[in-house]
Amino acid sequence: MSIQNLNLQDKLILAPMADITDSSFRTIAREYGAGLTYTQMVSAKGVVENDFNTLRYLAFQRSEKPIAVQLITNDPVVVSEAIDEIIKYKPDVIDLNSSCPSRKITQFNMGAALLDNQQLLAEIIKSMVDSAKGIPVSVKLRLCRKNIINVVENAKIAEDNGASFVIIHGRSEIDSYSKPANWQWIKEVVENISIPAVGNGSVFTPVDAIKMKEETGCFSVMIGRGAIGNPFIFKRYDTILNEGKDSGLPSIQEIVTVIQRHIKYLKLEWGEFVAFDKAKRLVLWYFKYYTDEKLIEKILAIKDFNELHNLIAIIENEFKDYLPSIEDEHKIDKLFRKKVVFWNGE
Repeated sequence: MSIQNLNLQDKLILAPMADITDSSFRTIAREYGAGLTYTQMVSAKGVVENDFNTLRYLAFQRSEKPIAVQLITNDPVVVSEAIDEIIKYKPDVIDLNSSCPSRKITQFNMGAALLDNQQLLAEIIKSMVDSAKGIPVSVKLRLCRKNIINVVENAKIAEDNGASFVIIHGRSEIDSYSKPANWQWIKEVVENISIPAVGNGSVFTPVDAIKMKEETGCFSVMIGRGAIGNPFIFKRYDTILNEGKDSGLPSIQEIVTVIQRHIKYLKLEWGEFVAFDKAKRLVLWYFKYYTDEKLIEKILAIKDFNELHNLIAIIENEFKDYLPSIEDEHKIDKLFRKKVVFWNGE
């Protein structure tokens, strides 16, 4: 599977997620087989203004490549100026976020607000393509803002203005994440454009990803919440394709090994103070198959890394002989997503 010079080798893609897909998260995903990862959304205006935090979101390591930088903008001129700077980092893809439903974003006519401002959407995409100097441009879309679905029309706008591929999230701006994504509209897009379309939404297991590809004909599948605390999904997907069987959920020993490595990366990226809160959140996510809701209370009570590592050791010992079944996976995921998928709630 190739897009211009980008060869995904039939692998899954890690979605951009605000305050989640930092360098540490992306590195772990790559180590487990993600074919392409996306930065969390980066403000085009922030890049132009040389804002410290914006540039931190933009930064990536060479080992993370191939990588896509996702931009948020409402201005074709500003995004062009931002890309003039971004191409110096040599990303493999530059993406337009026209899917974020947060009011903090849409009130400024960015993210999902672009879905019903098609003239501006077209101008921004064209500006990005003209400025990218051959780097593929992707466009992430939702089905619509409110109730009138226009995703096929918007995907054609992306194609007509030079985008290399589109990513279709199968929900509208107003749909909650408790509502299953509508994959039928991903299929409609696939059948009505000539550039590749990537499917996104309600994919939490490798079997879900395979099912999405079969039902929609999409070029590839982007994994968002399904990868939280679960980089193993990328490896399991590859194993199914290459060996014809699912390697199953990871053992507690493998999870602990990954947690320790992830914490190490967090400390290197953010320093111990910032990394600590991020690490507590990680432990909650990684252990979702191996503990109960009381873990939240235990995590909140922890004061330092020593206590955190002690808790990890206790959980590892408690569940050393237990392996959850694949049959339990969807049930556990559903309960977990209701309560604590995001540290700040969803």
